[in-house]
Amino acid sequence: MALLQISEPGQTPAPHQQRRAAGIDLGTTNSLVATVRDGRGEALADEQGRQLLPSAVRYHDNGAVSVGYEALQAAVDDAHNTVVSVKRLMGRGKHDMQDSGYHFVDSDSAVPRIHTVGGDVTAVEVSAEILRKLELRARQQLGGTLDGVVITVPAYFDDAQRQATKDAAKLAGLNVMRLLNEPTAAAVAYGLDQQDEGIYAIYDLGGGTFDISILRFSRGVFEVMATAGDSALGGDDFDRVICDWIMEQAGIDEDGDHRTRRYLMRSARAAKEALTTELEVRLDVERPESGCWHGSLTREKFNALSAGLVAKTLRPCQRALRDAGLDKEDIQEVVMVGGSTRMPCVRERVGEFFACQPHVDIDPDRVVAIGAAIQADVLVGNKQNNDMLLLDVIPLSLGIETMGGLVEKIVPRNTTIPTSKAQDFTTYKDGQTALSVHVVQGERELVSDCRSLARFELHGIPPMAAGAARIRVIYQVDADGLLSVTARESVTGTESHIDIKPSYGLSDVEIEAMLSDSIAHAEDDVSRRRLREQQVDAARTLEAITAALAADGQRLLNDEERATIEQAVAELQSVQQDDDVATIKQACQAVEQVAAEFAQRRMNDGIRQALAGHTLDEFST
Repeated sequence: MALLQISEPGQTPAPHQQRRAAGIDLGTTNSLVATVRDGRGEALADEQGRQLLPSAVRYHDNGAVSVGYEALQAAVDDAHNTVVSVKRLMGRGKHDMQDSGYHFVDSDSAVPRIHTVGGDVTAVEVSAEILRKLELRARQQLGGTLDGVVITVPAYFDDAQRQATKDAAKLAGLNVMRLLNEPTAAAVAYGLDQQDEGIYAIYDLGGGTFDISILRFSRGVFEVMATAGDSALGGDDFDRVICDWIMEQAGIDEDGDHRTRRYLMRSARAAKEALTTELEVRLDVERPESGCWHGSLTREKFNALSAGLVAKTLRPCQRALRDAGLDKEDIQEVVMVGGSTRMPCVRERVGEFFACQPHVDIDPDRVVAIGAAIQADVLVGNKQNNDMLLLDVIPLSLGIETMGGLVEKIVPRNTTIPTSKAQDFTTYKDGQTALSVHVVQGERELVSDCRSLARFELHGIPPMAAGAARIRVIYQVDADGLLSVTARESVTGTESHIDIKPSYGLSDVEIEAMLSDSIAHAEDDVSRRRLREQQVDAARTLEAITAALAADGQRLLNDEERATIEQAVAELQSVQQDDDVATIKQACQAVEQVAAEFAQRRMNDGIRQALAGHTLDEFST
């Protein structure tokens, strides 16, 4: 039997014992894979020395699949069979993809399927092809199968988008140790943990997503204080404003085919990239029916066209500062991440907003993958004595529906994850033996204004009086930001559990609206919640007094007393659905007042019945 070698405590394992780990940046425009060699993170290149892999996948009629540069070259000529910017489709429903330009299959499934000559595919399957290509590159470079990977996601990805990313990795055969928020990965790559303790802003503008995260580093802990952003705002949108301008200048029909749009978007992207270093770029665009159009675009004009998009990124910056309870002056440094931060107009506006010169030291395309690789190296156990701890947050509150369509928030937004929070609830009706749990996400007070995530039921509750049962609802959010919910009845231990795996996620409009609406309608929401709570209280009072009258009214009340209570009950019923909280509350108090003596008699009667046939000595022992 061979003896296995074990290193001494604190010693780094020998080179042959190093486990293979990688960090993957699954991007909208480009993707990368990186690893740690000789203690330093580096992006891995293909046979041609190219580190970036275009996030493009082409499907062929013979079943073959092309990924990367080869697929990107066909993005114009074979537009319907070549999927680009798939990250924007991850975790989304059909209604989110109406303007994507792809042909979708009609089906009852909530998960959209794109029709190609190679078969119908989902966004998860497309992403899995990109991940397989990156995994192959890493396997060839590192000499074997990967032991684990860390995949980065935008901080503002919701539960569905994160789950879709994990599903794609599983489909690609990868062992995902953690989903890491992109801004946090960038902070690790910049080595902010090696610098002075302080507060940092990570501004991450990629090809299709935008995030702003406020991080505090203290005593080896990276804590995300707040995050905000837009999961559908990025470099593609800057390309689109140039594309729209070209179409207007060249007189090209806006309703042109998908191929023409792809061609113009490619020309727009080339112009945008050229304007990073040039003040003016010449454009030569082939029009479908009227020959070539020649023109030029200046950086000044491009800045004007994109000013609204840059301003759109600054609003979440302001919100993140407010959520963190900070002023701009509290930010020690601003780190720029993502290829779109190369644009001078972006760097200038961000510098003006935070009143400091942003960090642009590391290639913004590679910084996220390198940070993920450093974290992966730690998680597989290669880096000993690592005291750094990364604490991310959830972007939107998680709650439960209570009686009256109200939302009780259990995990507030910007709560550090992983986390587990519990709250006790009770039954609404006498003898209730089951409970319906409705999990929602959002910032508003009413269920109708939030997003439904899942529903499940807890059965086996012992029949008791309303309000007597105790049901503990536990929300657990793991380090990847994925939610599971458990409901447990305290007497019998009966339990029901669900892992939240929605079929599609929140659109960018919904995410932005949830936060802005929660602020704009805060006062109105409080009023509506107070009204709904009072209406629920009135319903509970009516149900209780009606049941009591049916059971003991004839025996414990005379005709006059009963008539007085019934009149108060009728008055409460007449105002129960009014919009005036005070009126409903006053009617409830009137019922409680006239029924107080009746309640006392019922209590005394119940005690007498319980004591009948027993002696005092039995209770004293």
